[in-house]
Amino acid sequence: MFTYLDPKVRAWLIAKGRLSRIDGRGQALDPTGSLPDNTHALNILGPIPLPLTHGGLSIDVDWYASVRSTELGRVEELAAELREQGGQRLFSMLASSMAVNSVLVLGEPKDNPLVRVHSSCLTGDVFGSCRCECGPQLATALARIAADPAGGYVIYMAGHEGRGIGLWAKAATYLLQDAGENTYQANASLGLPDDSRDFSDAAALLHHFVGNKPFRLLTNNPKKVVDLAAFGLDKITRVKLVAGVGDQNRRYLEAKRAWGHELDGSDIAAED
Repeated sequence: MFTYLDPKVRAWLIAKGRLSRIDGRGQALDPTGSLPDNTHALNILGPIPLPLTHGGLSIDVDWYASVRSTELGRVEELAAELREQGGQRLFSMLASSMAVNSVLVLGEPKDNPLVRVHSSCLTGDVFGSCRCECGPQLATALARIAADPAGGYVIYMAGHEGRGIGLWAKAATYLLQDAGENTYQANASLGLPDDSRDFSDAAALLHHFVGNKPFRLLTNNPKKVVDLAAFGLDKITRVKLVAGVGDQNRRYLEAKRAWGHELDGSDIAAED
């Protein structure tokens, strides 16, 4: 994907109030100024009207795209260098695999909204894989938030594939799982952590959109609540989200349960 925006377009977006910048606590920053090195700041594009059809649900949402300022800065420096070389054809070098996270706003969020912080899963969310429950969880979360009187948000974390190890390593873990290991053992065999996801960007976005207010989080993973609380989000009520359970992912869910996910026997025995 191209991460570069022409400076004229960037200035136009800022003037229209469609490009903003926040710090790690969700507070507004000047989107035009430079930042000290290693500052945790996010650029946000939106709202962008997005008619959405997913899992049988058809709704209109507002979409916000978010990326770290440090990553955009590197792309913009490279773009300036390419312009000096007069090489528009070289702009293919700006294609980047950096994480562009998303916020979907459903309804008109009120007090105590319903929220899903969803880690990207190409195999489940896009391909419809039954090796995990990610695709059905996303569809169910969208439907539940859309139907909730308080509305809410889906925070889609594009950089979280395979609990943070990336798609290439995730593919290798699948082969290790087919050889007998569970999802956490396979990570260990690759010399990788059980869970290396970074929730700091998700926390900044929640601070910005929800503020210092209570919200309900759709998750079976108590660690996700702990990780978000470490960034000052301490008014979270966890709400169970069970979807897409079947014979092909039951062993995977048993491993998650053993690792600490709040799933009981009846949850894993259930079938959609």
